[in-house]
Amino acid sequence: MPFAPLRTPDPARRRLVGGALAATLPGVLGTARAAPAPLVVGGLAVTCNLTLPVACVARAQANSADRSGAPPFAFEYSKYNGWPEVKESLMANRIQAAYMLAPLVMDLADKKIPVKIVSLGHRSGAVIMVRTDSAYKRFRDLAGKRIAIPSRFAVDFLFLRRMLAQENMQASEIQLVEMAPADMPAALYAKAVDAYCTGEPFGAAAQRAGYARPLRMTRDEWRNYICCVLTVREELIRSNRPLVQDLVNHVLGAGLWLDQKQDNRNKAVTIAAGRKFFNQDPAIIRFVMENPTDRVTYGDLRMIRAEFDELMQLSVAAGTLKTPVPYEKYVDESFARAARPAAIAL
Repeated sequence: MPFAPLRTPDPARRRLVGGALAATLPGVLGTARAAPAPLVVGGLAVTCNLTLPVACVARAQANSADRSGAPPFAFEYSKYNGWPEVKESLMANRIQAAYMLAPLVMDLADKKIPVKIVSLGHRSGAVIMVRTDSAYKRFRDLAGKRIAIPSRFAVDFLFLRRMLAQENMQASEIQLVEMAPADMPAALYAKAVDAYCTGEPFGAAAQRAGYARPLRMTRDEWRNYICCVLTVREELIRSNRPLVQDLVNHVLGAGLWLDQKQDNRNKAVTIAAGRKFFNQDPAIIRFVMENPTDRVTYGDLRMIRAEFDELMQLSVAAGTLKTPVPYEKYVDESFARAARPAAIAL
């Protein structure tokens, strides 16, 4: 029996069949949505960045519960070991968003790197640690001593300089050593340094181990202290403002949720300690959250120009910045003004 000749497909018929198939697919497959490519947000394994893991998990959970069919936003935490690596990734556009040191953002913006601060990440959270068996009681007792700092761009360094000014001491009266925060507890234990000034949980790690104690804390000396700020590249602002706004909303929501009650902080400890985020001992993060409970705070993430101006002037005085940097050059307030903190249901 001869085969029937092949026929050229009828385009009109193909469109009709395709349309009918498409109409039946939702009924067969449900309302599944294509998962969006997540916005990768860089951060360090420090409690000043704790709002970021909470925001990522809360957004993912909201996406799972959403039945509207609208394409969701998504965020992905990318762990870095130090600020230079975060800086290089932002500069090279390998990532478009990150938690960064505020003075470092000022410097990048002044050098025409297209980045803007869009939200705070925390308040307070820096400590000056000394050995438990040391005789140091007052800050002035550190005259002539070796003190470790993470970087001259770190706000911890500015905290140290504020304490010097408060005691009418000169910077030349102490010996500064730049060191990775993770190495500081061991250096203090080995008496390679006499004190260190850094963010948490690296103070709490030594305190909980029993060989160190806080000499000064920002919670007592500089209540409106800010260090880590949410920073995004301007290309992302231009190309996807709704995504940036959603990230800001979730960071602000995470901050309010963290300060709402201790149980929320306990949940955040479990989240952040996981391998996907900080990959740290949860007992150390919990120690930061409880000793005392306002060692680091997150609920007041207002963008206040005077506070940034103070940081900028302190950075100029310290030689971190060569010249003053205009506020508008490194801050975009529009997202904070339009913010509606996300409800965090974790």
